Amino acid sequence: MKLSDAEQTIERTESHAEDHHDEMRGKMGMWLFLLTELLLFTGLFLMYSVYRYLNTADFHRAGLETHVLFGTVNTMVLLTSSLTMVLSIAAIQRGRKWLSVGFLSSTILLGLAFLVIKLFEWSLEIKEGLFPGSTVLLSKPNGEILFFGLYYTMTGLHGLHVVAGMIVLSFMLVFILRDKITPTDYIKLENAGLYWHLVDIIWIFLFPLFYLIN
Repeated sequence: MKLSDAEQTIERTESHAEDHHDEMRGKMGMWLFLLTELLLFTGLFLMYSVYRYLNTADFHRAGLETHVLFGTVNTMVLLTSSLTMVLSIAAIQRGRKWLSVGFLSSTILLGLAFLVIKLFEWSLEIKEGLFPGSTVLLSKPNGEILFFGLYYTMTGLHGLHVVAGMIVLSFMLVFILRDKITPTDYIKLENAGLYWHLVDIIWIFLFPLFYLIN
């Protein structure tokens, strides 16, 4: 039986309201997840602060042995990736699918570049004997041992988050290509963007703690 105009209007309104509630639930779920991630790193930052306060001179000496250039380049890489993430969302909102795909692909590639640079930096530090359990590091004061223990733990955990973010963004890329993310339904891409921005923000805090401690 054909619905009247009024019934069709009510049906569309109810459908729109349901979609809106789904979007709100999706955003709330993402914000709660991001909060748990922040709590995790906040605990690590507090631990770092306590150890640094107790071993100020040792942390200063250990900071001199990190590679500031690599840290600076990686900071620029992640900041640029945040920009391309924003541009990808803006493009899909305007119905420019392929532009969104291009910016999102750039974000993923920048994440990969970050990891490659970080792994190269780690390889240099390992060759220098600056890694947990090495004879070189164990010969140094306890504060320097703590510094590099925290350095590998916190930057390594951050690196795992970068990998997770790249996997999520790769799924978003497939969704865009299959038109599961559209100008009227892009909440999944926005949520993925929020996660990626969190990863970038965490690095912004890690960078001065380990590279600019001097």
